[in-house]
Amino acid sequence: MIVKNLSFGDTARDQVFNGIEKLANAVSSTLGASGKCVILEDQHGNPVITKDGVTVADSIVLYDPVENIGATLIKEAARKTVKEAGDGTTTATILAHAILNEAYKHLNKSNDRLIKEGILSAVDKVIEYLENTSVPVENKIKEIATISTNNDPELGSLIASAFTEVGKTGVVIMESSSLGETEVEIVEGIEYDKGLLNPNFVTDKEQNSCELDNPLVMIVDSKIESVRQVQTVLEHVIKTNKSLFIIGHVEPPVLSALVMNKMKGNIKVNVVDPPAFGLRRQEILEDLALLTNSQIIDENLGDDLNTIQVDYLGACLKTTTTNDQTIIQVEEIPEQVEGIISTIKEKLTKKLKPHEVIGYEQRLARLSAKVAIVKVGANSDIELKEKQDRVEDAICATKAAIKEGIVSGGGVALLNASNNIKHLNLGEEILLKAILYPFNTILENAGIEKEISNKDGFGINVVTGKMVHMIQEGIIDPLLVTKSALKNAASVATTILSTNCVINNIRANESSR
Repeated sequence: MIVKNLSFGDTARDQVFNGIEKLANAVSSTLGASGKCVILEDQHGNPVITKDGVTVADSIVLYDPVENIGATLIKEAARKTVKEAGDGTTTATILAHAILNEAYKHLNKSNDRLIKEGILSAVDKVIEYLENTSVPVENKIKEIATISTNNDPELGSLIASAFTEVGKTGVVIMESSSLGETEVEIVEGIEYDKGLLNPNFVTDKEQNSCELDNPLVMIVDSKIESVRQVQTVLEHVIKTNKSLFIIGHVEPPVLSALVMNKMKGNIKVNVVDPPAFGLRRQEILEDLALLTNSQIIDENLGDDLNTIQVDYLGACLKTTTTNDQTIIQVEEIPEQVEGIISTIKEKLTKKLKPHEVIGYEQRLARLSAKVAIVKVGANSDIELKEKQDRVEDAICATKAAIKEGIVSGGGVALLNASNNIKHLNLGEEILLKAILYPFNTILENAGIEKEISNKDGFGINVVTGKMVHMIQEGIIDPLLVTKSALKNAASVATTILSTNCVINNIRANESSR
């Protein structure tokens, strides 16, 4: 039986807040163009140098169990922000700490439920303001990428060139380079929104992804209910020392058998669910089959699932599967696909119904998509890890910006929101004060103390120390990142505000205290 310790009221909240404050102080030092590096010790005792907020946060485990609960709760806000927008962990952490810091000043003087409701209503007002003041990316991709790499112009230009090369329909990913140089490689490929079915398929623990080089590809539009159905294929894969990528619905017993054999090292394999549903699924599977030179196996079309033959299999250059997406790289676009692309382009020149236009455009984007691989190189493993963190953040931030647009960077968008929105209650006042913290933190990290203009869109370029129009200067943030950071920070903070009791496990070394 695990013995528990209970903390109540102010004591519980203070301990939780202490943990939050420690985490926020460590993470906030990395924010902005003048943000500092953090040196941390990994699980093997090796030093890691990073300016990536999520890496810093994930490394922190506090000795006091209640303080650690507080730190863990804030990490959740940061992780959710990364999942939604790909960046913004530091901002989410600072905002969550700021909301709690401001709220705790009034907690015993006012109804915590009313404070919570006020904070959430103010979040809605701020998001509406941000959406109304956002602008399309247009030609600001380089600036976004540069800011997200902690103002590294060389890396920013490289990432911007990758996005420009593949266009709106393309995909940009990151890999380690076998050389010391960082470069961009363009290959043909396709992306769809189905991810890992089992964590044991992971081959790259750092990126939490499954990568297969030159795999055979099997596409099945019927259920695979027994291992016997794929036995011939598996024997061929093992005999030829190939890897196997399966797109199809695999029943749990079959999936378990594949996972077990993968873990034993008998076979290199990954299974991903088929995309979409109905007619759209059929269309996407057909496109995948064309690109990989595979044959779709479908029981409804007369195919015998009991005798799946090797002839059905196709191949590709590489597959990469993360938690929520799969990227398939191919060496070149088959002639047949080129013909289909030409036909679709011709059809789009004619008068079509709106839904037909959307369908053709989606298929054209799918078939003509490219994959840009940013291959990151460095002179040491420590430098490589730090560089990869920045590149990954920049790729995600740029994707987010292209998706929803941009706002003034450097904390100015939230500063303007605070100045332009009138609060109607204490909770709204707390939130509008809290959203000033990112801006103030950036100035603090740069060692700048100046009177700030209330003119919308203007802030300080911390590199030059001059007052500038942020968007025109290229100091920008993706709207999606700022929105996600604010929503997730407020969600976690308001939950903590309503806490009156914390129950934690007593550690073995605490029992004698």
